[in-house]
Amino acid sequence: MKSETLAPIETRGNFLSALLFGSRWLQVPLYLGLIGAQLVYVVHFMIELQHLVAGTFSLDAEAIMLIVLGLIDVVMISNLLIMVIVGGYETFVSRLNLEGHPDEPEWLSHVNANVLKVKLATAIIGISSIHLLKTFINAPNLADKVLLWQTVIHMAFIVSAVAIAFIDKLMPQAAKH
Repeated sequence: MKSETLAPIETRGNFLSALLFGSRWLQVPLYLGLIGAQLVYVVHFMIELQHLVAGTFSLDAEAIMLIVLGLIDVVMISNLLIMVIVGGYETFVSRLNLEGHPDEPEWLSHVNANVLKVKLATAIIGISSIHLLKTFINAPNLADKVLLWQTVIHMAFIVSAVAIAFIDKLMPQAAKH
């Protein structure tokens, strides 16, 4: 009699577990959307590259530098997207089964949520650095308030990344893998 009353509860628990675990697949459209965003960045990159090539003999050194920094910025954002798409899918949805593939990213073999956070924070600092450099190059055309706030925001990114890395270091090794 006891086993009859446990069966429906066990069945509900199994169903709920399967539903909760299966819900991870709802993230797939989000990752596909990020692939679409990356395609937009590829188009933007090609347009900016065309402007650079077309202006080779008419642009001054400062304008060329700003366009090149913009291209670097697009590449870094695209790298960030790849980390989020591949790392996030591998961590939160399903294995990619790339073991042994010659193009498997080195970092993917030991990715987890904490490693992904540190890598993303580092990438955001790189992107912010490029934006800050572009701002300083264009400083004569900007208000001091803009320069100050962009520097403060960049420093906030650095402090956040250091804090995330420090917290990751404090985590027990068993919890990281």
